[in-house]
Formats: sequence, structure tokens, C-alpha cells
Amino acid sequence: MATIVVEGPIGVGKTSLARYLADELDARLVLEVVEENPFLAGFYQDRKAFAFQAQVFFLLSRFRQHMALAQDALFQRDTVSDYLFEKDFLFASLNLAGAEWELYRQLFEQLEPRLPPPDLVIYLRAAPELLLKRIAKRGRAFERGIRADYLERVSAAYDAHFRHAPYPVHVVEAGELDYVASERERAALLRRVIDLARAA
Repeated sequence: MATIVVEGPIGVGKTSLARYLADELDARLVLEVVEENPFLAGFYQDRKAFAFQAQVFFLLSRFRQHMALAQDALFQRDTVSDYLFEKDFLFASLNLAGAEWELYRQLFEQLEPRLPPPDLVIYLRAAPELLLKRIAKRGRAFERGIRADYLERVSAAYDAHFRHAPYPVHVVEAGELDYVASERERAALLRRVIDLARAA
């Protein structure tokens, strides 16, 4: 049984691809909890004031979700997730500093070793301009304050992280595909991902 994670910056199309993959594989779908974070709207208004609370909420909620999956002895299907647990550390490294970063880092280092690594990560990349268009299209009120320079920093952090990942990573230039509108492009991408997962 394989665990496939779809990752990438905000607005790149992670959830759409994860849903298609889960349907194709008849897999368990694990989706990131975003709207339930009570500090996220404040974070996009004032990052410095709300970054620590937002990151710790994400860290603990994501850890509980992944632990529940890892401990499910009856689980016998593939798993597809639209986020990587390490994603939280990546965003925290951009948003926290000083004593808050040190405390967060210690919390993460206590939790992360307790979770199994993915079998395959599909890393979706796209230019910040395209990401901003997709973010605007989905219309989440708390995301209206996201700027291109922040997305550039996020994308650079993902690039650096995945260059040294201890698990297989397949990069997809999402700006060159339209797997939502084009059934042909979607089928080709799903087949490529499934073949990579079976080989992992």
C-alpha cells in the first residue's frame, strides 16, 4: 500500500489532483484542514502578531490527523494526501523568528519522527502570478492579503526542501498543464503518478 502526497505552494492545485488520484486508486483521501484554523485570517492581516499561533494550530491538528491514519490497523488501501506533514516546518521557517521559532522547532522535532514518511511526493510548481490568479478565483476571504513576494518565498522554500528530501519526489510544472479542464492531460498525469507510486 502506498502513501502519495501532493504538495506545492498555495493555489497550485494540490487538492484537485489529490481528489482525482484518490478516485482513480480508490484510495483514502486526506485533506488539509485550513478554514478551521482560527488564527489564519489574523495571520494574513498581521503575520508577525499571529504567525506563532497559526503555525502551532496547524502543527498539532496535522499531527493528530496523521497519527490517526498511522494507527488505523484496519487501513488496507492506498492513501492520497494534499499536504505533507513537513510542510508546517517549511512555512514556520518563513514566518517565525527568535524565541518563537526555537520553541516551534523543538515541538516539531518531538513530533515528526513519530510519523512514517510518504512513499512518493508529487511536487506541483507554478509561477506566483498564476498562483495569485487561482487564489483569487477560489475566493477565500482570508487569502486576499497574499502577495506575490510571499508566494515567491514559499516556492523557493519548497524548491530547497525537495532538493534534499529523503523520499522520492516527482516535480510537475503545473503551470503547463490543465488537468482540471482537460481530461486528456488529467489521464496522462494520473497514469504517470500511479506508475511512479507502484515503482516506489
